[in-house]
Amino acid sequence: MSKEMHKIEGKRVAFLTLGCKVNSYETEGMRELFLKAGAVETEFGEEADIYVVNTCSVTNMADRKSRQMLHRAKKKNPDALVVAAGCYAQAAGEKLSAQEGIDLVVGNNQKARIVELTAEALLKKEAQICAVLDIGREKEYEELPIETVTERTRAYIKIQDGCNQFCSYCIIPYVRGRVRSRGEEEILTEITRLAKAGYKEVVLTGIHLSSYGLEKEKNEVRASEFDLTLAENTEKEHTELPLLPLLRRVQDIEGIQRIRLGSLEPRIMTEAFVKELASLSKICPHFHLSLQSGCDATLKRMNRKYTTTEYKQAVEYLRRYFDKPAVTTDIIVGFPGETEEEFADTLRFAREIAFSQIHIFKYSRRAGTVADRMEHQISEQAKAERSDALEAVERELREAYIRQFDGAEEEVLLEEPAEIDGTKYMTGHTTRYVKALVEACGKALQANESVQVSISGNKIGDGVAAKVL
Repeated sequence: MSKEMHKIEGKRVAFLTLGCKVNSYETEGMRELFLKAGAVETEFGEEADIYVVNTCSVTNMADRKSRQMLHRAKKKNPDALVVAAGCYAQAAGEKLSAQEGIDLVVGNNQKARIVELTAEALLKKEAQICAVLDIGREKEYEELPIETVTERTRAYIKIQDGCNQFCSYCIIPYVRGRVRSRGEEEILTEITRLAKAGYKEVVLTGIHLSSYGLEKEKNEVRASEFDLTLAENTEKEHTELPLLPLLRRVQDIEGIQRIRLGSLEPRIMTEAFVKELASLSKICPHFHLSLQSGCDATLKRMNRKYTTTEYKQAVEYLRRYFDKPAVTTDIIVGFPGETEEEFADTLRFAREIAFSQIHIFKYSRRAGTVADRMEHQISEQAKAERSDALEAVERELREAYIRQFDGAEEEVLLEEPAEIDGTKYMTGHTTRYVKALVEACGKALQANESVQVSISGNKIGDGVAAKVL
């Protein structure tokens, strides 16, 4: 071990993750690297020698939260080394490096070297030298494998990074770079290791999951070329998209009972692709298809590459081949130029699709994006009003979806105990990601156990009541 690496041994390190499941996966990878180097993990709210904040930059609010958490860490222990990693670190690296209290900036291409860089920064800090590190763009997929995860039953597996879509509102292609896919064998090795450790459910995730493996078809992939590649594959009905062979091999891994997919591109959902998914018994009937707007004019300004008609067709295929699939989505309200009529189109379309859940975001201006320069920016008050209106529709749709399972028998993968109004439950989720609070009825229930339950339909908190059969 180098002189620098010895600086990590015995150090108390705390982690905080902001943003998406890809960030959560990468935090797990960084955590393992620190622990292997001899660091001792502690809670973020406790005093530590090293604080690692894996930041997010998807919205202005995410930027603000990232800055707040970085400064909170320094306030907790002014002598600690505070490390800013992730997307906000990538986007605002020079600004962060110049700020007092932030000792180390690690971009998205440096996370696999974070322990080495932290050790070097500790030496420099001792010598009162400010450390400013390279945060350049990745060209290849950076391996950051994990052996264990902090969740007890569900493991998130990052299989892809980067995005070539350049939606007009989004900063992510600039801070994550172009599409890069993880090797199939590395993915399978990691999932096999986690299955042997007892994990029964895996969630395949990425920044733009639908593009997994597509960049390998060309030596250089520009955004327009990528779009053409996806369009060509759409015409072929996605029968040979690289994602499918990978899913077939994950299906064969012993011990894995459930395979969940992260956010998918609506255009990938051709009939042939959906039919193939339905033939894989471990695929959960729970699909997140990001919509962003239910108005074609708004979708065009967003540079989304589908229409509401195409989106509706994708959902119809899912419902043709899966029984009561959960279809969830993201919607942005208050995008520049969104009129009251366009927003009304979104409300109507949300009801027409009958989503099981909608994640609602108020449009957030991101410097450097096309949408930031658009005319007719919407007021914060109008955004808030539209968000409230869509939230009311979302509650109505979510409750209607859950009511379909009144009296149904479902499999629940148990996660953790809970006590509500004096009654003890084990919480868990069905394959469609309906949260169930399961009464033991005299049986000893354990986390990570699969049980058959009868769902009563009675709401308890954010879930439904269920009893073991």
